[in-house]
Amino acid sequence: MIMEAYEKLLALATTAKDDMEKAADGNKAAGTRARKAMQEIREQAKVVRDAILQARGSSEGN
Repeated sequence: MIMEAYEKLLALATTAKDDMEKAADGNKAAGTRARKAMQEIREQAKVVRDAILQARGSSEGN
């Protein structure tokens, strides 16, 4: 579960790269897409964090 969530996080970051570069050059539409992508990355990072905590919690009971 952790690695699947992490792989999705990496994929989101990779796909956001083009829009980030365009936004850095001043493209306003790309900036909007980049901000949306960053929000998705933030949400996925929370999923990864929760998966890690859940795995840690289940291993402490053993």
